[in-house]
Amino acid sequence: MNPFWQPLAVFLTVALAIGLRFIPKLRGYQFTAWIIAAVTAAMIFPTAFLKWGDFNLRDKWLMLVIIQFVMFGMGTQMSLKDFTGIVKTPRGVLVGILCHFSVMPLVGYGLTRLFHFEPEIAAGIILIGSCSSGLASNVMAYIARSNLVLSVTVTAITTMIAPLMTPRLMQWLAGELVTVSVLKMTMDIIEVVLVPIGAALLHDYLKSAAPRGRKIVHGIVAFGVAWIVFLVCGGWVKIKSSSGEGMIAVATIFGFMLAAVIAGLIYHELVKRFARIEKVMPVLSMFGIVYFTLVTTAAGRDNLMKVGALLFLASVIHNAAGYAFGYWFSRLAKLDKSSARSVSFEVGLQNGGMAAAIANSMNMLGTMGLAAAIFSPWMNISGSVLANYWRKRQPK
Repeated sequence: MNPFWQPLAVFLTVALAIGLRFIPKLRGYQFTAWIIAAVTAAMIFPTAFLKWGDFNLRDKWLMLVIIQFVMFGMGTQMSLKDFTGIVKTPRGVLVGILCHFSVMPLVGYGLTRLFHFEPEIAAGIILIGSCSSGLASNVMAYIARSNLVLSVTVTAITTMIAPLMTPRLMQWLAGELVTVSVLKMTMDIIEVVLVPIGAALLHDYLKSAAPRGRKIVHGIVAFGVAWIVFLVCGGWVKIKSSSGEGMIAVATIFGFMLAAVIAGLIYHELVKRFARIEKVMPVLSMFGIVYFTLVTTAAGRDNLMKVGALLFLASVIHNAAGYAFGYWFSRLAKLDKSSARSVSFEVGLQNGGMAAAIANSMNMLGTMGLAAAIFSPWMNISGSVLANYWRKRQPK
């Protein structure tokens, strides 16, 4: 490509992403436009998004903090009431969960057999199929005017049981492609998903908590601060030197859970003083995902040049199969059309951020993480189109 067109291509995609904000009918596609801009920039100037001087943009701790922030932002859009939907629509919730953790992993596995991708790239397709639903499914259900309560409940529950399901599905379906440690992957998912979302849900709890409940939270925070001081002052070194892998894992998760309580309380106090923070969180989360897309695409640029077209085709098939199987399995289970549409979104739309975070923790961001970078933008585009189509064709 002519060097002149390289910066121009980046400029035009960024300008498009900014411009969509001012077109009401297209505003819903702004996030997707930012993802496309990120992919374009990273493909053209990959080295610019790998290191800034001596600063590694793929540093594990940096990536962990960013993905936790993204998940925390997702959690602020959730509520403890979201879980009550299991009482209102138990059959729909069960169908949604079963379809989600069966259709997408198996279709992903089938696609790896069909296209014969390299092992780590193939494992990434299975990985994104094995992750929980993303908040995008709730947005699409809202746009489509389908059963929003069912959608929100399935998203909440699949997110909470992901530490149990995702590692085992990966071991079963991708174990011959990459080395999968169920314990480590379970810990990774707890760290990047449950801990930040738990912190956000604590904020939701504190909004209406009784005085006794608040005292308990404050007590846990005090203990958590003391625990962190203990770890910093040599406690962590002692634990690592005198404990086995299992005990170290327990201590790590315990520390993260205490940190979640501290973060949840701090956020709650900040929101009480600066209410606008709640409105800003989704936007900040969006840019966290854009950052992940930039770095993932830059790291896997050479692989994308080889298999990008096939990977995109796989994403289209995977996504479409999720919508179709989710909808028709729901209808076979006697769910109404509105509920079936919600299940369709829950099955077809995956949590790309979670997949990228796991790939990063396994040091395979440039290979296993590519599926998340390609699948995520397409899921947003197809979901928006399908949601608007169904919105205009409401069940009678």
